[in-house]
Amino acid sequence: MAEESLETDGPRSSMPAELHHPHSKYSQWKFKLFRLRSMEKAPLPTETRPEKGALLGISPPAALNIEFDNGMGPGSVMKLCLGGKSQEYVEGPGRRVDMKLQEMETHMNQLRCLCRLCGMVLRKVNGPVHNVNEDLDEVSKGALRKMGCKFPSWPGVILKVFKVDVTEDTESVHPLSFCHRCWVVAIRGGGVCSFSRTRVPEWKPHSSTCHLCSPRKHSFQRTGRKRRKAIPRAQSLAKRTRRDHGDSIAVGERRALRPFGDHHHGPVLRAWRKPSIQREQWVRNITHCQKDHLNIKLISEKLPVDFLCSFKCLVCDHLLSDPVQSPCGHLFCRSCIIKYNHVLGPHCPACNLCCGVDDLAPPAKAFLSALYSLSLLCPRSGCGKQVRLDSFKAHCLGHELDEQDDKQQSSELDNYLLANKGGRPRQHLLSLTRRAQKHRLRDMKNQLKAFADKEEGGDLKSVCQTLFLLALRSGNEHRQADELEATMQAIRVNTFLSCSQYHKMYRTVKATSGRQIFQPLHTLRAAEKELLPGFHQFEWQPALRNVSTSCSVGIINGLSGWASSVDDIPADTITRRFRYDVALVSALKDLEEDIMEGLRESGMEDNACTAGFSVMIKESCDGMGDVSEKHGGGPAVPEKAVRFSITVMSVSVLAGEGEDKVTIFTETKPNSELSCKPLCLMFVDESDHETLTAVLGPVVAERNAMTESRLILSMGGLPRSFRFHFRGTGYDEKMVREVEGLEASGSTYVCTLCDSTRAEASQNMVLHSITRSHEQNLDRYEIWRTNPFSESVDELRDRVKGISAKPFMETQPTMDALHCDIGNATEFYKIFQDEIGEVYKKVKPSREERRSWRAALDKQLRKTVKLKPVMRMNGNYARRLMTQEAVEVVCELVPSEERREALRELMSIYIQMKPVWRATCPAKECPDQLCRYSFNSQRFADLLSSTFKYRYNGKITNYLHKTLAHVPEIIERDGSIGAWASEGNESANKLFRRFRKMNARQSKAFELEDVLKHHWLYTSKYLQKFMEAHKNSAKAMQATIDPVESQDYEDILSSLEVKDF
Repeated sequence: MAEESLETDGPRSSMPAELHHPHSKYSQWKFKLFRLRSMEKAPLPTETRPEKGALLGISPPAALNIEFDNGMGPGSVMKLCLGGKSQEYVEGPGRRVDMKLQEMETHMNQLRCLCRLCGMVLRKVNGPVHNVNEDLDEVSKGALRKMGCKFPSWPGVILKVFKVDVTEDTESVHPLSFCHRCWVVAIRGGGVCSFSRTRVPEWKPHSSTCHLCSPRKHSFQRTGRKRRKAIPRAQSLAKRTRRDHGDSIAVGERRALRPFGDHHHGPVLRAWRKPSIQREQWVRNITHCQKDHLNIKLISEKLPVDFLCSFKCLVCDHLLSDPVQSPCGHLFCRSCIIKYNHVLGPHCPACNLCCGVDDLAPPAKAFLSALYSLSLLCPRSGCGKQVRLDSFKAHCLGHELDEQDDKQQSSELDNYLLANKGGRPRQHLLSLTRRAQKHRLRDMKNQLKAFADKEEGGDLKSVCQTLFLLALRSGNEHRQADELEATMQAIRVNTFLSCSQYHKMYRTVKATSGRQIFQPLHTLRAAEKELLPGFHQFEWQPALRNVSTSCSVGIINGLSGWASSVDDIPADTITRRFRYDVALVSALKDLEEDIMEGLRESGMEDNACTAGFSVMIKESCDGMGDVSEKHGGGPAVPEKAVRFSITVMSVSVLAGEGEDKVTIFTETKPNSELSCKPLCLMFVDESDHETLTAVLGPVVAERNAMTESRLILSMGGLPRSFRFHFRGTGYDEKMVREVEGLEASGSTYVCTLCDSTRAEASQNMVLHSITRSHEQNLDRYEIWRTNPFSESVDELRDRVKGISAKPFMETQPTMDALHCDIGNATEFYKIFQDEIGEVYKKVKPSREERRSWRAALDKQLRKTVKLKPVMRMNGNYARRLMTQEAVEVVCELVPSEERREALRELMSIYIQMKPVWRATCPAKECPDQLCRYSFNSQRFADLLSSTFKYRYNGKITNYLHKTLAHVPEIIERDGSIGAWASEGNESANKLFRRFRKMNARQSKAFELEDVLKHHWLYTSKYLQKFMEAHKNSAKAMQATIDPVESQDYEDILSSLEVKDF
């Protein structure tokens, strides 16, 4: 036994096989003569070197187990014997990682003792210690408030006083506390400045030359004395004590060598008995995942140990949470490996191979399914349920919610009893005012808003409606719940939910309530098909020229009808549209109830009116600007979009032969986005004339074919005949010039309605008439193209009056009310600046002077009228700027009283003129202003040509010219300008961006299809009436059930400040 013990315990047992002598009975003292210096273990930088003459230690056997599978053959062992000192051959990867963890633990312990701001040791400074990331305590907050500092937490104060940002500090690099001396400095400076020169040290990550773990001895540096060299001595073995059983430590029934440099007995022995405990403590200080990740002991089934180890994170030893796989095949929690690599460097904790965060990838789906199917035992006392891993979080959350409800009920009951002792009784929620309701429901509103932002994409309205519906079902009020359920059939369109979001909400509500509150997704899609173009049957008499007779045509490619020749190049764009005739059929079927109701109100028989229907269509087309998104693939197309839309303005019928037409339907809100139906969406720049011609060419061809035919469509159970009249009025100045082939807005020819030049328009501002037309523009383009009289460029340009491209779409000669208002507001904004700087006295003011005038104007408007400056004029800014109140504010900056009166008069005349072109029907809404329009326009022109001659001498803007010269003629011909504006198409731009974000897909083509479909459904009259009707029926039903406490549920939603979509 003695020989056996000697053979296993001595240093000979840990030698490589090549060093074993064939005669194994040599004693230990003989082996000491053959000890190789290469077997010494170099101490780490954090360890102290052994004293002179101390025992030369040997690494534990676990560190000297040389694995030949990893590429270490006999050659590498001989290299070790020949004097190699690399730890790569002495220690295994696990031992090296443990040593690095131990170094980081020592480094972090050093940091915890230092001040973050001055670097001094905390125990040397009298007073409490403060955390750099905590909120201000009451004493500090009170002291700083007296000096005017309103920061709620220490990071803001430290940034202001010490000029150091501590919000991004990490525990492994920076100390987390600061001393009382720095606290006094911050308080004396009032949280704003520092009256002492505190030099904040620069904290660097731990390295081999860390000044905290390996400090220099400053005594030698101060005196300049030379360091004395150590006298080399022959290394000898230390003398053993009687209790020491050799250089080994008992671990179970085995004996392991004591590590190098370890001369203490008690605590070190305990540490080496279980090194995994120390490692776990080191990793815990890095990951901080004990509260988030699950222990592997929660697995209820008795599974093989090796099988369980595959589901364990190799960093934190917990069950894998959001697992990722390294290139070497090891698995970790995502958060753990990121924190580990941040502290210890980019390498694998298991095999020490190089592994960065970008190299991590999700594991295979088969492994994830096996992981999530593990059965865990609920640790809550009294539960004892076995829950799958994928639903374990929801199960524990249910326990927490139950506990919170119990605590809240008990606390509310206690508060109620305490608050009502001898006081006023607590009023019911519905009997309170709106303000009191908001105050009482404030906490619940914040919780609902947080839940909606986190789970439902910010859709607070659907969350409140779902809660109200569940409350009705729980109270067995099923009749009222059915009414509300019918209202929520169209919830996906009206709340901008995608298919996956709606299906998720449907499954969640059905699983939690046990009832089918929402209709399943396939039922909703079947209902949507009836509202989309391509569902109804129709016929054209005669058949449309060059158009298919198929009725079931949905969304098509916008370039499908383009007749390309050999020389033409296909347009490099993505466009999707409905076929024009199919879209008109769907729009008419959507108005079927309104048309039949109009027939009944007019006193006409349904059976008699089967022909003679006339439909007026307003066409709108405008660019939406930059709509670029980070998602989507496909060809390189411009990230600018254009939408072509239609609006059914009116439907009239011929009562009989020789009688006038009777209007049976008129659009009440022609400028709303709810009435502007999208026909074509395209990714193209509106300035690209060739691409617009290619995309809108088929649309124009279909429109021309429909004007020569009549539609036979079933309406009210009978086939009826419809004829269509198209008016292209929803275009702004830029788009009209593009489609009619005119030059840009800054050209000599100022107007799209007449042939006046800019100089002629400024000399005669009022007396002009509409002379341009689509046919005339086509004839002029032919002259421009052929030049039959062989004229020069200037002569030819004067002859064609600014036509330089082929007109491809007919537009109605009119004025866009929205852009006219914006253009005039822009001109008034410039007039205000000129009057502030008194430009009428100066010849050419500098750019710096103009900037100062604009800054003064913006400051005055923002201070008095609360009008924030904008980079580009918009409709909201224009409406608030063009008021008498804004002029009075500007007049405070104008020095001359005479110029102030001129500005007031100019704005007063404009305010009288504006309702004429903005009103839907000016003859009914503003007849007085319409009668005085010619007089007001003449007075306005006189002011511009006299008082403001410095600005309008030989020039005038496009919209001012149209406002003064063409408004009475357009209203006399059309009856209105505001009803035919492009405001509905403009206000629908925000819908495009919202629908595109909702339907984000990999392909822009499919994405455009989804946006077009959802936008068409959003404008459906049937859905709007359906929701409104069921909303009213829900009110009546609730008033019938409980007339005393009848309260519209929308009032409750509005008390929670739900924003309408």
